[in-house]
Amino acid sequence: MGYQSSSSENPNLESTLKSRFDEDRSTALMSSYAAWLRKHPSALESFEGMMMPAKGKSLVVFLDYDGTLSPIVEDPDQAFISDNMRSALQEVACIFPTAIVTGRRRDKVKEFVQLHNVIYAGSHGMDMLTPVSPLRCNNMHKSGALDEEGDEVVSYQPAKAFLPTIQELLKVLKEKTKTIKGAMIEDNKFCISVHFRRVNIEDVNSLKDMVKSIIEAYSGFRITGGRKVIEIRPRIDWDKGRALQYLIQNLGFNDSNDFLPLYIGDDKTDEDAFKVIKDVGRGYPVIVSSIPKETKASYSLRDTNEVMAFLVNLVNWKKSSSASN
Repeated sequence: MGYQSSSSENPNLESTLKSRFDEDRSTALMSSYAAWLRKHPSALESFEGMMMPAKGKSLVVFLDYDGTLSPIVEDPDQAFISDNMRSALQEVACIFPTAIVTGRRRDKVKEFVQLHNVIYAGSHGMDMLTPVSPLRCNNMHKSGALDEEGDEVVSYQPAKAFLPTIQELLKVLKEKTKTIKGAMIEDNKFCISVHFRRVNIEDVNSLKDMVKSIIEAYSGFRITGGRKVIEIRPRIDWDKGRALQYLIQNLGFNDSNDFLPLYIGDDKTDEDAFKVIKDVGRGYPVIVSSIPKETKASYSLRDTNEVMAFLVNLVNWKKSSSASN
């Protein structure tokens, strides 16, 4: 009876098996992604067809920040936008009303982007500064303010009453999570992010259980998820979808059929905005993803490079359309 060596005793065989496994997995992923693309076609490859209904209408552009304008990075404080992306965004904002809707602090994202012709909606839309007119919403949660340039704006903060408790929660979370290496607490003003991208995989569930246990003592808050992050938000009826509706109203398009909203985002929290666009029945919900995932978006872009290419196409399309009229 012959002796058969195991793969662990034959490094070449082990390497060959691993290579074949990786190839099979890669082929399966590519096949899955190709099938997903048929449902959510590339916004770059579909660009001309997408823009046909937009001729003669006003396009309003909304964008997430992390994973859309800036790549996802290990340290959220290092999520800088590239100079090329900033230039593309600036050109878009010179032509179309443009807003960044993010879970981050509004002032933090503005510091990253450094553009003054963009509306910034931070904390998932719970912290917004918008132009004074037109205003077509009720006055609840609104107040007059001046922005950094001294221009008159309207501040909208529907979760303002929760600020003292949020600050208390921040202190508790920072103290309790010290025991878990790699955990990072981010103060996003009206919400709190607990990042676990740097946490050892065996400690992630312990961190989640710890956060859940802490939040159970605060009935006014809820936990949601994102990409390697636990989000803690006030328990109010507000999300990126509601923020999108507010901004559409604030910009004066609510009673108009001559506008099309375009929203580009990569995160689970962006799905609320995609749903609003679907419910409106017109516009462009675009997911940023290089893997298949459940989404309400109609179109897709693979990564931030494709987002930038799409924004450049948008500018060129508008310039070409204007020149031909």
